[in-house]
Amino acid sequence: MFDDFFMRALVGCIGVALATGPMGCIIVWRRMAYFGDTMAHSSLLGVALAFAFQINMTLSVFLVAIVLAAVLVLLQQKSSLAGDSLMGILSHSSLAVSLVIISFIPWFRQDLSAYLFGDVLSISKWDLGFIWGGGATAILLLAKLWRPLIAATLSPDLARAEGLQPGRARFAFMLLLALVIAVAMKIVGILLITALLILPAATARRLSHSPEKMALIAAVLGVVAAISGLFSSLQFDTPSGASIVVAAFILFLLCLSPLSRLSGTKQHG
Repeated sequence: MFDDFFMRALVGCIGVALATGPMGCIIVWRRMAYFGDTMAHSSLLGVALAFAFQINMTLSVFLVAIVLAAVLVLLQQKSSLAGDSLMGILSHSSLAVSLVIISFIPWFRQDLSAYLFGDVLSISKWDLGFIWGGGATAILLLAKLWRPLIAATLSPDLARAEGLQPGRARFAFMLLLALVIAVAMKIVGILLITALLILPAATARRLSHSPEKMALIAAVLGVVAAISGLFSSLQFDTPSGASIVVAAFILFLLCLSPLSRLSGTKQHG
């Protein structure tokens, strides 16, 4: 069944959505959306270095994201600048450096839009294995980090008092986010991956009353957005990655509708 390119794209999108949903919940709770954007932008530097040194692109993106996360943590400890200022500096600087590196690669003839906005229809069987293997690894490790991350979101001091080491858990979450971005880059691209992380989680937040339920609903909403966006792309001949994000945005708007509030009121009553 994986000989069909559309079926490979569908299975790949579902795998990414299952991983990004729970990860996005942590991003929404801890207000790390700009951090996710910074990590995503840095992945273009990983693409540029992969072409420059002829190495595996996914591995390059993963390593660059890890280095950027480590640099950010170090600068936050040493610098007097605010966190959002540091992230802005790293985000735009990594974008600029990657474009400069690409300009020095004479054999680089790739269309940058495939990396910026994704090319889900070109997923190979090897990509599928990496997406599901990497996604499952990320979810299993996130489950182990779940308690310290939730406790640190509510009260970092209380988490430290319980011996949960919230700082270590936060850095480990950054590494997991780097892994998910490397996995998902081919699906929706560098510029849209943050949307796939945030939109299902933000929608699920209005429909759930516990962290675990929110993570589950976010994963389901991500799968619904992936499937509906991909079929819409096939029907209307629109860009696949952007169509998936638009589908996720429509789900978010539906959640904000007066009908949704009425149903929520009835549920609470």
